[in-house]
Amino acid sequence: MKTRITELFGIRHPIVQGGMHFVGLADLAAAVSNAGGLGVITALTQRTPELLEKEIARCRDMTDQPFGVNLTFLPTFSAPPYAEYIQAIVEGGVRIVETAGRSPEEYMPAMKAAGIKVIHKCTSVRHALKAERIGCDAVSVDGFECGGHPGEDDVPNMILLPRAADELSIPFVASGGMADARSLVAALALGADGINMGTRFVATKEAPVHQNVKRAIVAATELDTRLVMRPLRNTERVLKNAGVQKILDIERDKGEQIQISDILEQVAGVYPKVMVDGEMDAGAWSCGMVAGLIDDIPSVRELIDRIMADASHLIGQRLCRILGSEQMPEDSVAP
Repeated sequence: MKTRITELFGIRHPIVQGGMHFVGLADLAAAVSNAGGLGVITALTQRTPELLEKEIARCRDMTDQPFGVNLTFLPTFSAPPYAEYIQAIVEGGVRIVETAGRSPEEYMPAMKAAGIKVIHKCTSVRHALKAERIGCDAVSVDGFECGGHPGEDDVPNMILLPRAADELSIPFVASGGMADARSLVAALALGADGINMGTRFVATKEAPVHQNVKRAIVAATELDTRLVMRPLRNTERVLKNAGVQKILDIERDKGEQIQISDILEQVAGVYPKVMVDGEMDAGAWSCGMVAGLIDDIPSVRELIDRIMADASHLIGQRLCRILGSEQMPEDSVAP
């Protein structure tokens, strides 16, 4: 299956693994890339640029396929040394970067000078157009269904993706609600050039997280996520648990007077407790509504192979059959 995304990144399948804190390690990134998708290491999970260099080298030892690095630009007073992280990426020979959070405009010259292809995560068409203007090669369009930060517009992908297709010239992938062949085929039909999966890749054998996390995703339904930090305009979609309920209670009680300090215990330093130690009630951790579509924990290769085989069946047989057998491709045989 060839799309503008497979051609841009030199990958076999139009499937991207999104950057995820304490999940996007070399183990998962290499597995995704080896299976034909684009694996992504999460830079800021590595506490220093030097540790990122080592993680990139570790991934390089596990795959000879293209992989990328996620670099999230955080709205903090004590910003990480982004220039040094970019230098580590460049020196590691990585030529694909997924940016997220704030605009990467300040760092685009350094990345473009190094020949890096940039795909920026956006939750609205206006942000996607800005990414296109500043030189991003592609964007990831995140609908309201997505785990993590869906923005503040609350537009789901059935509307957001065709709107992006109407406005953008650069290729884009669909993110949020992506789990299987139906997701891929629907995203392509709506104008995307591929899909970005986060939550679905957490529930795989190679994902370097505690088994409790994988079991929680499989057990969850589409009704089991919650939106936290809405009053702070830093909305995050997370899986419900005791820590998340405490956040919601505090937000309800504090109302418009809430400060980030009021919920710091439930949002700061949570990921190691959850992803490494398996403390499922520790606090807020990102999870998409797509959990309702996840009912197994396959290997990454099994998952990607299944998606591509089922997508071929959907496109070449089911959809063609709807049009009528006389319009089916010659190499398609209806069951």
